[in-house]
Amino acid sequence: MTTLASLRSSIQRTTHRDEHLCVEQLLTENNLPPDQQQQTLDLARDLVLACREDHQGKGTLDAFLQEFGLSNKEGVALMCLAEALLRVPDEATAEKLITEKIQSGDWASHLGHSDSLFVNASIWGLMLTGEVLPLGPEITGDITDTTDSWLKQLTNRLGEPGSFA
Repeated sequence: MTTLASLRSSIQRTTHRDEHLCVEQLLTENNLPPDQQQQTLDLARDLVLACREDHQGKGTLDAFLQEFGLSNKEGVALMCLAEALLRVPDEATAEKLITEKIQSGDWASHLGHSDSLFVNASIWGLMLTGEVLPLGPEITGDITDTTDSWLKQLTNRLGEPGSFA
């Protein structure tokens, strides 16, 4: 009988193994008859070709990734943010990172480029977030008390939970 502990141990032992070796091992351990191998290969090929040809049925994530690819500054900022947040040690650092990356983008330049409601709503959210997140002096190196920064801070505070209590 396989226990949860033995499964976890097996996963830990194989976590950093070479992918090619793992696939070869799985293929030898789960040997299918030649006709089933061919059916599986044909089905996989048909699925991939159908997905590549389906330009109408793009999912929302596909549309989002198409708009914010690695070919533009905003896409790179989102990718850096996604990768870095996995390694950020605390909430305060995460908030500073999010603020810096969101404020660095020209989100408005992407508005209306996509047919996807999800993508355009996300762009509006990023635009608004970029306007109300304050950059502290540790990020900017200088803080000036202008009407613009005062308004952004006020808008940010009004949006916090309990601000009307």
